[in-house]
Amino acid sequence: MNVTVQQGKIEREPAEVLVLTHFEGDERLNDQAAALDRILGGPLRGLLKSGEFEGKLNQSVLLHAPGKTPAKRVLLVGLGKKKDARVDYIRQAMGTAVKRVRQAGASSFVTCLHGEDLSKTSAVELAQALVEGAILGTYQFTEYLSDKKADNKQVSRLTVLATDARQLADLKEGARRGTATAEAAMLVRDLCNHPSNVMTPTRVASEAKKIGHERSVRVKILERAHVERLGMGAFLGVARGSHEPPKFIILEYNGSRRNGKPIVIVGKTITFDTGGISLKPSENMEQMKADMTGGAEVLATVRAASRLRLPIRLIGILPATENMPGGRAIKPGDVLKSLSGKSIEVQNTDAEGRLILADGLAYAARLKPAAVIDIATLTGACVVALGQFAIGMFGNNEDLKRAVRDSGMKAGERVWEMPLWEEYFEQLKSDVADMRNIGGRGGGMITAALFLSKFVGDHPWVHLDIASTDWSERERAYIPKGPTGIGTRLLIQYLIDQSLS
Repeated sequence: MNVTVQQGKIEREPAEVLVLTHFEGDERLNDQAAALDRILGGPLRGLLKSGEFEGKLNQSVLLHAPGKTPAKRVLLVGLGKKKDARVDYIRQAMGTAVKRVRQAGASSFVTCLHGEDLSKTSAVELAQALVEGAILGTYQFTEYLSDKKADNKQVSRLTVLATDARQLADLKEGARRGTATAEAAMLVRDLCNHPSNVMTPTRVASEAKKIGHERSVRVKILERAHVERLGMGAFLGVARGSHEPPKFIILEYNGSRRNGKPIVIVGKTITFDTGGISLKPSENMEQMKADMTGGAEVLATVRAASRLRLPIRLIGILPATENMPGGRAIKPGDVLKSLSGKSIEVQNTDAEGRLILADGLAYAARLKPAAVIDIATLTGACVVALGQFAIGMFGNNEDLKRAVRDSGMKAGERVWEMPLWEEYFEQLKSDVADMRNIGGRGGGMITAALFLSKFVGDHPWVHLDIASTDWSERERAYIPKGPTGIGTRLLIQYLIDQSLS
């Protein structure tokens, strides 16, 4: 989508559709809507008085306005109750709006800044949310459809009006951020929508090389022989059952003049997870093509950091492989030697994500990082504990956890902290190795995170379990059915916030 920011008045702007918003319970229209309503002869006030439009979150009504205004149509979208409102409601309203615009057959729309009454929210953040919602709401994946009629109905242009010249710079910066973050999430959705016979570890490496053409980004791909020499026995153990060669992918973005300590992000990149010898049930197994969501989000985050030219040093790590059964696959009871030197008894081959992350985190520790964040579709226990609206968070550093939590609130991708208490390690003790890779049914999300903590070293670290949010069973305002890309904008927002601190 092409996004333009310019100065203008909403009631004078030619448009296929003008998009306005209204808070539930407000008896009066906001200034922009009121100015337009006077020209139209009062239909917007009429909708409020009749109760036909109440302003409930994502409620919408479309009016035609031939001849009375340069705009052909007016779309009014609800923001919910002002006392409950948060910046994500702007994102949702714009996701709802862009769908209605597309349904109306229009290819563009015009809007202005919304939610200026929200406390502690800058114009930059509001503009970013507006643009994110609009772009994310357009998402469609039609790569494998022989009839691609859906492609013919695309909203290709958004104009954001600054009613005051003093807003222009902030709105342009917000639009710049919103475009980069939304396009990153769309990239993740695309990568995870591709079937696993297409999106193999080799294809993931190819996608990483494309990102290597971005400004100040370098890519290094470690092949199996190199990984063997390094001693990544946990990662290679998972890869043994697959005919697809594993790839250990490293991307480095350096936007800082100072060669300081890097922020390192590590993403679980299982391009398909059968469970291995501990085979998963067949129901919903097709969703396991998205078990690489963490890695896809690392790729997209590095690209966004480059496009935003953030003044930071960032390293992304993707241990990429399939988890397949086969004659050479690891078996329950096998012992693997990890890069850190710690030995791991494999009691369940379907707990493979923590194995590849163990070596990814140990590699990250060697880079002397300022902070490490890993992101992974790690545990079904996360889904049980948190449902579909919260990302599970663990960590060893209060400042880092607080920063991630704050960035998640801004991005509308909220986290919920879970305990990382050493007592839970009792469940991971092994009779034959330093630890085992499962800890039983109780506290499964916690024991998985505690397992990972043993490979981090002394560096500030946060683990994000996105198994509860990476896939949606239904379409929401700006979230599609299927792979969601949730977690991507949180990571990018964290990097933006760090670059400003």
